[in-house]
Amino acid sequence: MSNLPSCPKCNSEYTYEDGALFVCPMCGNEWSSESDNGNAEDTLFKDANRNILQDGDTVTVIKDLKVKGSSSVLKQGTKVKNIRLVDGDHNIDCKIEGFGAMKLKSEFVKKI
Repeated sequence: MSNLPSCPKCNSEYTYEDGALFVCPMCGNEWSSESDNGNAEDTLFKDANRNILQDGDTVTVIKDLKVKGSSSVLKQGTKVKNIRLVDGDHNIDCKIEGFGAMKLKSEFVKKI
């Protein structure tokens, strides 16, 4: 058998290497070999196309999104500038013209 580390998130032994990252097919966790206990995953956010997002990036919304507590819709193609990445269910904090402060999920945006 190989000497690949177990997944730090779910402890699965079925991990594999993908370039510089280790990947767990059971839970989808990705981590680098330099990180201790997979903590790099905590700060690694990816868009819908699996591009790595960083603070200050500009992204585009990839589908119409309903705005909670409002009857308005955030349209596909809306450009969001200067995003801030945070931990939590919705991992992008931003301000959108016409909507104000908002939280988005990274899976509904793509990096420009």
